[in-house]
Amino acid sequence: MKLFIFQASFFKAERRPNILIESCQKYLNFTINFKKVLLVKWSEIPCDAKAYMLYHTIIAPQLIVWTLLPLYMMYSGYSVLEVGAFFTAVNIISIPLTYLFGRAFNHWDIKKGLIAIDALDGIAYVLYGFAKGVIAPLMLFAGRTIEKFSTMLYPLYRAYEQVIYPEDRYEEIFAWHLRLPEIARLVTFPILGYLFGYVFPKPEHYRLAFIFFGLLSIATMTYIWLFLPSVGKEERITPKGFTFKAGEFKLLLTFEALLTIAWELAPEIILINYVVFVLKKTIFEVTLIACVSSIASIIGTYASEKVPRERGFQAIGFGMFLNAVYALIMTLSPPFWLALVVYAVGDFGTTLWFPFYRSWMFKLIPKERASEFHAAISSYRKLIGLFTPLVAGALASVHATVPYGASLFAFIAAGVLLLWIKGQK
Repeated sequence: MKLFIFQASFFKAERRPNILIESCQKYLNFTINFKKVLLVKWSEIPCDAKAYMLYHTIIAPQLIVWTLLPLYMMYSGYSVLEVGAFFTAVNIISIPLTYLFGRAFNHWDIKKGLIAIDALDGIAYVLYGFAKGVIAPLMLFAGRTIEKFSTMLYPLYRAYEQVIYPEDRYEEIFAWHLRLPEIARLVTFPILGYLFGYVFPKPEHYRLAFIFFGLLSIATMTYIWLFLPSVGKEERITPKGFTFKAGEFKLLLTFEALLTIAWELAPEIILINYVVFVLKKTIFEVTLIACVSSIASIIGTYASEKVPRERGFQAIGFGMFLNAVYALIMTLSPPFWLALVVYAVGDFGTTLWFPFYRSWMFKLIPKERASEFHAAISSYRKLIGLFTPLVAGALASVHATVPYGASLFAFIAAGVLLLWIKGQK
């Protein structure tokens, strides 16, 4: 594009030299100003918040495990229904413990909880690597159970963010919070997808990958210990004038329930099953979808920054509409290229509304009880989604894209509720 601009100006330069100079100057001014805006915004972010964002950027490539594990299980002879039932079984024990852990961290340093998350994930991934032969079911169940213990602490991420991110800059901060890990995924997922799709496509290769990513957690734990600040009870002080709005919080919980149903009924396992076993593609094509979605998400972070804060609910509503479009088209069993496009549309929509939704959530929760509230929301979400993996697997066993149809109705209901909430404000 840059080359085209300068070439077009050059060919007309002999007759209109002033236009060439003016065009180049305008282009250079635009480039300089654009870079300046980005640098200023990044420079205004506190160092502790930057370190936390970089941590999520570093661990982003490890998330390929979430794609490899269900695919490994299906390659090993499990059906999509059995995989869904397996994930449902290990969900049950996590519901009450999530809230209890969150309540305990009202008084404990949240940073130690983040270290525990990476430690548990690392152990789980190593156990997946030993899932072979007759002990495979035992190793898979043990690994998934330990990983579920890790997810019980995931609400600590939100509690940590609520404290270290400046309250008056939540929307802008969350744009960066989403952007950097998506860039990391965009760079690494095509490489990993090609390697595991064509160079190392066998189950034994996947097991080695699980062990590698498990051991990588040692490095990420060290990073947390060295570079992230502690967040104990004394750092969590709710600003003066804060009033807990019980009625609005209940509406948020209803909205959260609909979102949970929408996403849980069409998890990544449904995409993997459709792309790999229906469209006859490989893990590489699955990661291509992830990469295109990352590009759309990165664009969405910039789009969200252009939306005035007072128009946040409109942004959430428009994002819900795009999510519904994604679910509708996926219900119709699209070809691969169209699935690529609609997943990008859906992720753009999600990224557009996410900063405003998270900001709305944080402003309803007192900081000194942040870990407890976020853990309670997470337990509530898990309770709603307790049987959704099994339901999603059952729907996919009828037809690969039926889960997307169920997801569509939940997105529509969430959008209608949002319009009603906006009308009440």
